Amino acid sequence: MPNKAPTIVREIMSRDCYRVSGKTSVSNLAKGLSLHRLPGAPVVDAHDHLIGFISEQDVLGKVLESAYLNDEPPLVQELMRNEVLTVTPNKSITDLAQEMLGAKPKVYPVTEQSRLVGIVTRRDVLNALLRMRHR
Repeated sequence: MPNKAPTIVREIMSRDCYRVSGKTSVSNLAKGLSLHRLPGAPVVDAHDHLIGFISEQDVLGKVLESAYLNDEPPLVQELMRNEVLTVTPNKSITDLAQEMLGAKPKVYPVTEQSRLVGIVTRRDVLNALLRMRHR
C-alpha cells in the first residue's frame, strides 16, 4: 500500500525547528542560520510565543557595517520584523501554495494559539505538491 501524500501543513512542517530569542546576537543568529541552512528564523519569547521573524536579508547590512566598523553587531530584537506571516498546522498545503504565489517569505512559522509549533518552507510545500501529484 503506497504512503498517503501529505495534505496539511502539520504533515510536512519541521517541529524541532531553529528559533532565536530577541536577546540573541546577530552574529550568533548568522551562525545558526548557516548551520541549519535557513534563510530566516522565528523569534520567540521564553514561552515559545512568536514575537517576530528575522531573515538573512534583515541582518546582512548590519553585519557588513559591524565588520567594517569593527564593532559588535546589534541584537535580534533591534532588527526583527514584528508582523509575521504565519500558518496553522491544519492549513491545506494547496491553499498555502496559492498564498505563496503572492507572499514572498521562504520560511513560514507554524503557530497554534500564538505559540511556535514548527516551520514550513517553500521547498517543503513544493516537495509535498510533487508527492501529491504522484500518488
